[in-house]
Amino acid sequence: MVSSMSAIPVGLPASESPWKLPSRGKVGMLSLIVAESAIFTIFVAAYLFYIGKSLSGPAPKDILSVPAFATICLLSSSLTMHWAIATLRKGKTASFNVFWLITLVLGAIFLAGTGREWQHLIYQEGFTIQTNLFGTTYYSLVGLHASHVTAGLIGLTIVAILGLAGKIKREHSERCEVFALYWHFVDAVWVVVFTVVYIVGR
Repeated sequence: MVSSMSAIPVGLPASESPWKLPSRGKVGMLSLIVAESAIFTIFVAAYLFYIGKSLSGPAPKDILSVPAFATICLLSSSLTMHWAIATLRKGKTASFNVFWLITLVLGAIFLAGTGREWQHLIYQEGFTIQTNLFGTTYYSLVGLHASHVTAGLIGLTIVAILGLAGKIKREHSERCEVFALYWHFVDAVWVVVFTVVYIVGR
């Protein structure tokens, strides 16, 4: 009885476990997210500031169409990412691989949708980053997000290859969860970009 009581730190109730430092990976990723959020805030603020201030056309309502399908795919990828991590925590590596690959495909569909939109704007509408203030802020903001999606897809692809090779196990769930934080951030940022560009801006 005496030995069991001595194992409890002084001043700590028996029902509570000792506090431990948070995961360095999560702290690092959250720090990155905070820094990236600041960058996106600047770009969003610039886009909002220059709405309607272009001296020449076209205007957003003239050439932009709402990327509804691509948006649904990207937001759905957050769900499949969540399910992938949840199944990996339970040691179900096969299910993890399936959900992870679905996440990768959904992200790729979104990026392809952005590419098709840009192809239409550039080659059919003649709308480039140099056309007017709208063009400059549009390509800068949407392009910034697309670059983050691209980085995320590279990470997803690397993990997918390792998963299919049998290298991802239950003990790696925390590391995958750290990457998942980045992907959820990319999805959350798109909600803001979508609202600003395709709803408020139009």
